[in-house]
Amino acid sequence: MIERYRTVRKSGEKEIVIKKSRFIGHIMPVESEEDANAFIEDIRKKHWNATHNCFAYMIGERDEIQKQSDDGEPSGTAGKPILEVIRNQGLKNVAVVVTRYFGGIMLGAGGLIRAYTDGAVVAIEAGEAITRVLHRQIFVELDYTWLGKVENELRSREVRMGETRFTDKVTLECLPLDAEKEAFVSWMVDLTQGQSLITEGEQLYFIEGE
Repeated sequence: MIERYRTVRKSGEKEIVIKKSRFIGHIMPVESEEDANAFIEDIRKKHWNATHNCFAYMIGERDEIQKQSDDGEPSGTAGKPILEVIRNQGLKNVAVVVTRYFGGIMLGAGGLIRAYTDGAVVAIEAGEAITRVLHRQIFVELDYTWLGKVENELRSREVRMGETRFTDKVTLECLPLDAEKEAFVSWMVDLTQGQSLITEGEQLYFIEGE
């Protein structure tokens, strides 16, 4: 799994008006092409009477799935600019639809490219770009006598923490960066003088800074 990637927090939409044409940018975080196509179809149904519903999406760790559509606009003036915004902002696993209600004034190819670019930009603003970072669950089981010292050291290092389970012993769910898991385990073994049971769990993504 990729160590970190940029995407959006949530679905969102925002409207702009350019020379009397309404452009509504919509965005959705997606995990698959099926998710993207379902989102696009929902927008088409919602805006069935729009002049155009142009879209682009980029999915996969290596951006292996990319698709765009001008939906009747002149070739290269809608889908490609939307995809370029996604690419230039370094986003993964997102689908963007820009809906247009024609206002009666022709924009020309250059004007359309700028308008659909702006529509994608405001959509991303509405979806709130974030960075997801890969962490690893490390479960540390130890005697209660170690708890205070270990918790203090974890706090001082600002290690992300999950659930703490209390039974006859204490099990701490630590969530270091996946890339640092070996160093973390070695540090924990040294800290507890080998008197802890350490097991690895799942890889999990968390939002950077939260």
